[in-house]
Amino acid sequence: MSIDLEASWLHILKGEFEKDYMVNLKNILQTEKASNQIIYPRSKDIFNAFRETPFTNLKVVILGQDPYHGVNQAHGLSFSVQKGVAVPPSLQNIYKELQTDIAGFKIPAHGDLTEWAQQGVLLLNATLTVRANTAGSHQKLGWEIFTDKVISEISNNKKGIVFILWGKFAQAKAQLIDGEKHHILKSPHPSPFSAYSGFFGSGPFSKTNQILIEEGKQPINWQIH
Repeated sequence: MSIDLEASWLHILKGEFEKDYMVNLKNILQTEKASNQIIYPRSKDIFNAFRETPFTNLKVVILGQDPYHGVNQAHGLSFSVQKGVAVPPSLQNIYKELQTDIAGFKIPAHGDLTEWAQQGVLLLNATLTVRANTAGSHQKLGWEIFTDKVISEISNNKKGIVFILWGKFAQAKAQLIDGEKHHILKSPHPSPFSAYSGFFGSGPFSKTNQILIEEGKQPINWQIH
């Protein structure tokens, strides 16, 4: 596991990497790789969200559960897949909502959300790795301790961040967020199982930009090129 965090994140989180849970997690990943298990994303992309969205530039957090487990999908950003890979159903629904929520939005031909990350949208999965073809296989190994710490540090050290929490799993993390200092947007998950139960029409992207403008911040250009 390559620990390659951008400097402002490293300042906040450096103490985590020596803790017992993280040492144990590293050992588990090394053992799986030694037994020829394929793990996604690639080692260099595990902390991609933290490289693309420095702590100092953070405006928005979109919380996912764990990485996609198919070939060449995951690259360390929640809901995002690498270019050249089919756009997954949840992201297709996110794009559909963007079409109705943001005037002029055109659905892109790929699912790489790096452009959002580079504007201050932290695309954070609660679990940062997964075994190939086995959804949720690295849950409860320690990643959630790390990402709960990330959410708590954002809540404690920032002000006016927009947290977008889709589905029950993400919404359970609201207890880590100071609702007096930050903005929490909740709706059902964009997956095909729940998108028609309140995700469509929830307007999270326009609401986020309105909040950012009220906070005196530059809104997000949601259009992916």
